[in-house]
Amino acid sequence: MSRDQAANALTGIAATFVILGLLTLIPFSAEKMNDLGYHSICPFAPWSTLALLFVALVAWMIRGYVVTRA
Repeated sequence: MSRDQAANALTGIAATFVILGLLTLIPFSAEKMNDLGYHSICPFAPWSTLALLFVALVAWMIRGYVVTRA
């Protein structure tokens, strides 16, 4: 896999995790309330959101390393 392909794949992975993290906050009729005080798609919000955004950040940092390595 070339450096450009790896960078593009890591960009896609990071974008996917950001989108999934934001999806956890969407209001939804569920049985349990999340820690923010409303019913959302994920009852573990905001902690699941933070975990997904952290994974996206790690993928983005690895992408930065791949792009800048000689």
